[in-house]
Amino acid sequence: MASSSALRITGRAAFMLLLAVVFALLLFPFYWMLNSALKSEPQLQMTPATFVPRSPSTRLVLFSSESFRGIFSDDQVLRGVFNSAIVAGLTTVFSLVIGSLAAFSLGKLRFAGRTPILYLVLVMTMFPQISVLSGLYTFLQWTRLGPIPSMILSYMLFSLPFTVWLQTAFFRSIPSALLQAGYIDGASPLQVLRFIMLPLTVPALVTAGLLVFINAWNEYLFALTFTSIAPRARTIPVVIALFHGQFAQQEPFGEIMAAGVTVTVPLVVLVLIFQKRIVAGLTAGAVKG
Repeated sequence: MASSSALRITGRAAFMLLLAVVFALLLFPFYWMLNSALKSEPQLQMTPATFVPRSPSTRLVLFSSESFRGIFSDDQVLRGVFNSAIVAGLTTVFSLVIGSLAAFSLGKLRFAGRTPILYLVLVMTMFPQISVLSGLYTFLQWTRLGPIPSMILSYMLFSLPFTVWLQTAFFRSIPSALLQAGYIDGASPLQVLRFIMLPLTVPALVTAGLLVFINAWNEYLFALTFTSIAPRARTIPVVIALFHGQFAQQEPFGEIMAAGVTVTVPLVVLVLIFQKRIVAGLTAGAVKG
């Protein structure tokens, strides 16, 4: 009995140690980004690098806001944040509206071909971005759409299947009796969706919306391609990647890290605020009942 208890305690301690190691490995890049962003140029050139910002002369802890002042006074960074907010926001809204209609139809309505369509939606989530980039770029150039509409449409190509698949599972978990009760009261399918189903699918909407927003906010490949000849339409990932220093041949490492911190913190805050709804949305439909 004592050996079994000791073995259980040892296993739990080993598991907690493994979690601590994984957590440290995942957190360290973000810590190093913040640490670098709070250093001045002389501090960044110190060797060996310090794990906290220190004065090159006195070795005392010394934080610098030089990098943050540099990015907030740079018009291209502010414009990139604005462009990212527009692209990610509209992509999220369009994906949720269209995805809710499609998911409601696939999850609650009966029609021929529903199952093949659902599997087709699943297959569409498996295509890598690079496989459709050249064809999509040629098509959007032929339509003469601007870079921002092109990015929104291309992002929806990948966000819509995910949104539809996630919300379909949630709609299926809602009792059909609610749908039938709405029909008995004289409501149309759209009215049932708007007044009955959507209020019950808030966790799925929050989960899908937040994940779509994060993916659109962080997307780099399509943004770089569609804004190659339109610098003013660049989103913040492209701006950070192409960021240049104030002087020739200068690598603005501190400013790049500060910009990374600035665009990451809002996403972390959103995830922390909606974490319970995210878990509920991701586990929707896991248990039938």
